[in-house]
Amino acid sequence: MPLIVFGGLLFGFGLGFSHMARPEVVIDFLTFEDFGLLFVMFGGSIVAGLAFWTLSSTGGNAPLTGRPYGRRLKSFDTSVLVGGSIFGVGWGLSGICPGAAYASLGVGNWPILYAVAGMFIGAYLQGVWRSEPTSETAGVPGDD
Repeated sequence: MPLIVFGGLLFGFGLGFSHMARPEVVIDFLTFEDFGLLFVMFGGSIVAGLAFWTLSSTGGNAPLTGRPYGRRLKSFDTSVLVGGSIFGVGWGLSGICPGAAYASLGVGNWPILYAVAGMFIGAYLQGVWRSEPTSETAGVPGDD
């Protein structure tokens, strides 16, 4: 647990230090006016890639749980395409992604609470929508 907290603090500090927790910086990136976010993302990808490569080559167990460490393979389907598109539109409209939104609170950007509330409401509505039975399973008896 302390390692997770430390990792989150380090991640948030990095986002704040690089100004990536400011929506105007993200909007400038999305409108091709400032490519600083690209370098931050590239640097983070290198560090994360090295960490995953190191962890997967040292016994194959997750460091916190000890469970086998492996890739979760999921096929590319319409849910991934539609969900990614909706995420991208929300990112463009709010100017912030979920991780940076929390870091943005840390640098005093209180109006971002509207975007954070929207993320929670959107996730909740998606969960409600996914939990409703489909027409194929509506008439099928359960395993009671």
